[in-house]
Amino acid sequence: MSLKNFLIGSPIETIKEKHERLSKKMGLAVFSSDPLSSVAYGTEEILFALVVGGAAFMNYLMPIAVAIVILVAIVATSYYQTIHAYSSGGGAYIVAKDNLGVYPGLVAGAALLIDYVLTVTVSVSAGIAAITSAFPGMRDHTVLLCLFAILFITMMNLRGVRESGKVFSFPVYLFVGSLFLLIGASFLKSSSLPHLPYKDLQETTSNIFPIFIILKAFASGCATLTGIEAVSNGVRAFKEPEAKNAGITLIWMAVILGILTIGIAYYANYYSILPNADETVLSQLARTIFSKGIIYYTIQFATALILILAANTSYADFPRLSSIMANDRYLPRQLSSRGDKLVFSNGILILGFLSALLLVLFRGDTHLLIPLYAVGVFTAFTLSQAGMVRHWMKDKGKGWFKSAFINGMGAVVTGVVLVIIAVEKFSHGAWIVLIAIPGLVFLTNKIHQHYLSVADQLSLEKVEAGKEYTHHSVIIPVSGLQTAVLNAIKYAKALSDDVAAVYVCLDTAEMERMQAKWKIYGMGIPLVILHSPYRSIIEPITDYIDGIRERYEDGIITVVLPEFVPQKWWHHLLHNQTALLLKGVMLFKKGVVSTSVPLHLRK
Repeated sequence: MSLKNFLIGSPIETIKEKHERLSKKMGLAVFSSDPLSSVAYGTEEILFALVVGGAAFMNYLMPIAVAIVILVAIVATSYYQTIHAYSSGGGAYIVAKDNLGVYPGLVAGAALLIDYVLTVTVSVSAGIAAITSAFPGMRDHTVLLCLFAILFITMMNLRGVRESGKVFSFPVYLFVGSLFLLIGASFLKSSSLPHLPYKDLQETTSNIFPIFIILKAFASGCATLTGIEAVSNGVRAFKEPEAKNAGITLIWMAVILGILTIGIAYYANYYSILPNADETVLSQLARTIFSKGIIYYTIQFATALILILAANTSYADFPRLSSIMANDRYLPRQLSSRGDKLVFSNGILILGFLSALLLVLFRGDTHLLIPLYAVGVFTAFTLSQAGMVRHWMKDKGKGWFKSAFINGMGAVVTGVVLVIIAVEKFSHGAWIVLIAIPGLVFLTNKIHQHYLSVADQLSLEKVEAGKEYTHHSVIIPVSGLQTAVLNAIKYAKALSDDVAAVYVCLDTAEMERMQAKWKIYGMGIPLVILHSPYRSIIEPITDYIDGIRERYEDGIITVVLPEFVPQKWWHHLLHNQTALLLKGVMLFKKGVVSTSVPLHLRK
C-alpha cells in the first residue's frame, strides 16, 4: 500500500467525485489532445501518398486538406447534437445500440476500443519520431522510448482525472501556441520569399493511378479526425452543466483543428516540403522558418509532448467506454469498477498493456501503424450518425428534421470515407482491423451470454425449496503430523461426525512412522492411506473424493486443508504449495467445498 500510494497518491472518497470533474479548459486538454496532435502528422501522411505521383500531385495537397476540414466540421456538428441528446455519455456505442440494435452497438463499441489502442500506439510513436528527428542519435532506442512514454501516461492516469488533466494541459496549450506562432511566422516570411516549386519528382503517366493516389492521400489524411468523438464519450467527466461544457469544448477543438490543419498544409506546400523518413514535415517547416534555434527546438519539444500525451485521450475514453459495456455485461465486470482515485484503473492498465504490445510488434514505426488507424473510428462515426438519424425520427421533437438532416449528412459522408479508407488501406494493414472488429464483437457477445447464463443459474427462482444435504463428509489431506494438522483436526471435528484424514504414501518407511504417530495424536480420527506408485499427490486424493461423492450423491464434502502461514512473503517460496493446488482442483468439483485452517508462524 505504501508503494501504491507513492505511485498514484492517496485514495479519494466517493463523495468527492464531483470535485474531480473537468473545466472546459482542462477538458480541451484531456479530450482534444488526440485530434489536435494529428496536425503534426496529418499533412505528412497526405504528402507520403501524393509524392508517388510526382510534382503535379502536390497541387492536390490543399484541396485534400480543405476537404478534411469540411469533414471535421460535419462530424463535429453531428457529435455536438449527440452530446445534447445523450448527455450521459457513451457516444457511438450507446447511440448505435439504442437506435440501431445490439449488434450495431457492439460493432461501434468494438471499433472504438480498437481505435483507442491504436491511438495510443500512433500518438506515442509519432511523438518519439519528433524527438528522434531533432536528435537522430536516439533513433536506435525508439521502442524503449515508446514503452517508457506509455508507462508514464499510464501512471499519470492512475493518479486521477483532475491530476492528469493538470499535468497534460500545459503541453497541449504549448503545442497550439507554438503552431500558431509557426503559421504566423510562415506568413510573414512568405511575403519576402516566393513559392518554391517541387523539384526532382517524376511525373506519373498512368491514367488510372491518379484517382487512387488522391484517394489514398485523402484516406491517410483522415487520421486527423480520430479522437473527435472523445468528448461525446466523456460528457460525464465535465463540470455541471455537463452537456453545455462538453459541447463548447467540442466547438473549440474543431475550430483550432481546422485552422492548424489548413495552415500547416498550406505552408508545407508553399515551401515545397517533401516527406522524409528521417525528419518529420513539421520539423522541416519549423527548421525552414526558424532554423535550428530555440524556437525550433521549442516546437519540436511541444510536438513531441502533445503527440505522446495525445494518448491521454484514449486513456480518458477507453476506460469509460469499457466500463459502460461492462455494466451492460458485454465486457468483464472488473472494468466497471473505479479504483482508489475514482478512475477505471483496470481499463487504464489493460489499455497500457495492449498499446505496449502493439508498439513492440510494429517496432514503434508510425507509418506502419497509420494504415490501421482510421478504420475503427470512421466505423463508429457512421454508426453513431445513422443512430442519431433514427433517434430524431423516433423523437420528432422541435427542429427534428434539421437535426436528422445534419446527422444524415454526417452518416453518408463518414460512410463514404470509411469505404475509401477500407479499400485504400486494406493491403497496407487495414484488413487486420476489419478482422479484429468482428472478432471482438464475437467475444463480447460470448461474454454477454456467459453473464446471462450465470444470472439465470443464480436466480432465486431456481432454488429447490426444502432440499438439504443428507450427509456431510470431512476430509483432511495430510503430509505429516504437526501443529497445523492438529488445528485442522479440531476444526474438522466441529463440522461433522464423519471425518477422515488421508495420507498419500510415497515411501513405506515414512508411512509406518506416520501411522505410529497418528495412533498417539490423531484424536480418534481414522487415517486413510492412499498409495501412489507414480508419486502423484493430487490424483489419489481427487480419486478418493470422487469415491465419497459416488457413495453420498446428495451429500456435501468439505476438504479441510491444514496450512502454516509465514510472516514474510518470500518464505512462501521455500515451501510446497500443495494446498494451493488442491484448492484450485476442488473449485471445479461439484459438491465439494475446500477450506483452509491457517497457523500463523511468528518468524
